[in-house]
Amino acid sequence: QVQLQESGPGLVKPSQTLSLTCTVSGGSITTNYNYWTWIRQPPGKGLEWTGYIAYSGSTHYTPSLKSRTYISRDTSKNQFTLQLSSVTPEDTAVYYCIRDSLALGMDYWGKGSQVTVPS
Repeated sequence: QVQLQESGPGLVKPSQTLSLTCTVSGGSITTNYNYWTWIRQPPGKGLEWTGYIAYSGSTHYTPSLKSRTYISRDTSKNQFTLQLSSVTPEDTAVYYCIRDSLALGMDYWGKGSQVTVPS
């Protein structure tokens, strides 16, 4: 059973960099055809796909956040990390890390991590 767990600060000051780490257990982040994804949900809004790091290490980001987003991984720890720079209150959201399997879709989700950027 694959499990994902987000960790990171719950409060980030405006203009600083948000950093969240997802620790994966029960499966390797280098296993073929899995895309390790970040999705966020601002208060009162729908889910927003942010980006992924693939099993190969390649990355892809949503265009609206691309200039501020960086996703990396540590294969020795089986973790991947989201960094979002120059945050504003509009970046306040619950951030989820997810396994997006080519065959099965988004089949495993973390519980979510609330990040607040105060105004």
